[in-house]
Amino acid sequence: MSSISCHLPKISVIIPSFNQGRFIEKTITSVLSQNYPNLELIIIDGGSADNTIEVIKKHEKHLFYWVSEPDQGQSHALNKGMSKSSGEILTWLNSDDWYLPGTLMHFAEKFRQNPEAGMVVGAGRIVDLAGNEVYYIEPSQNINLESLYDWMIGGNFLQPSSAYSRSAWELSGPIDESIHIALDLDLWLRMAKKGVKFISTNDLLSEALSHPNAKTTAFEKLMLLDCAMVITQHGGRQHVEKQLTQLINKYCWYEKNYQAIINNPVIKFLRPIIKRLAKSEDQYWSEFIPPWIKQ
Repeated sequence: MSSISCHLPKISVIIPSFNQGRFIEKTITSVLSQNYPNLELIIIDGGSADNTIEVIKKHEKHLFYWVSEPDQGQSHALNKGMSKSSGEILTWLNSDDWYLPGTLMHFAEKFRQNPEAGMVVGAGRIVDLAGNEVYYIEPSQNINLESLYDWMIGGNFLQPSSAYSRSAWELSGPIDESIHIALDLDLWLRMAKKGVKFISTNDLLSEALSHPNAKTTAFEKLMLLDCAMVITQHGGRQHVEKQLTQLINKYCWYEKNYQAIINNPVIKFLRPIIKRLAKSEDQYWSEFIPPWIKQ
């Protein structure tokens, strides 16, 4: 190990995977291309039946550990990976997410500058299959239990843009394997309740892919329910009630004003043009224009 490696904390990155051969190559290369000299890359595959194993074997010499066998889902896979890790800094990267250049060094530097920190959180971006930005997320500059209680209405951050210390994991882990969607939020809440200090940065560290098979896309409504249940279990019931009331009011407003909007003279005048744009080959317009205007 070089002298540079000795002075940098070991970072363990766990990649849980199942039938994501279409995307996992980019995920793996985004980690390896960091050129972080003290890296421990672990892949826990759930017995994929596509080309995932072929892709993993292509990079096998750069992996600290990998396995492909049936498991009980992402939570179980992550705990298996964490049990194999030895890094001072820990994180995971889903097999359809990827790091941007310099992310691992950024994590290491933030922990060096803030020795009291148990977790570092940066900005993240959700993109579609064409690479277009869907959503940009900057973390709160003061992440704590109260801000995490507001997860459903803007107190959130992108998981791949975060990393935590070994001590924070030992204090708050393992991941609750009964939770399959809001498993990350549950862990963050436990960390906050244990007094783990969160450090935020606005630097863009990762991108997450939005596609039909992504868990966050396929189970969007279940995610809301899962988050509500997790927050309630951790003492945030009043926050959940407030947030759900806001969401209900929002949808009620939409339903009440729907006819007024679509019958607006300007909208009625523009609708033929809007429909033509929606049917054009330009994917931007087909995704940008709300479905109710296309009708």
